Amino acid sequence: MKLLIDMNLSPNWVAFLGQAGFESLHWSKVGSHRASDTEIMEWARSHGYVVFTHDLDFGAILATTAAKSPSVIQIRTQDVNPQHVGNLIVSVLRQFQEQLSRGSLISVDHERARAKVLPLSE
Repeated sequence: MKLLIDMNLSPNWVAFLGQAGFESLHWSKVGSHRASDTEIMEWARSHGYVVFTHDLDFGAILATTAAKSPSVIQIRTQDVNPQHVGNLIVSVLRQFQEQLSRGSLISVDHERARAKVLPLSE
């Protein structure tokens, strides 16, 4: 699984996720910091990446477009640094690996993780 880390998350996630065995890339290495969420989604889709974000707009885009990809994992906590929630994210990535490979929206907070299979409109 390849993860595209959105601009609203620290580039420190790349090293953290790499140590856990996940290939990841921060958006700042491939696109403009002014890129729209739609542009980021399209890039992720065409390059086979799962979007990892703190932005709820990605879920809204999936819902309104009835897209089947890319998968999105959205973190819904105040502190989004890998030192604080990194182990939780790694656990969720492993738990939902199959769903993410098929197309899903995974929402993660301190209490739980929820998966919705894409497209969201069905």
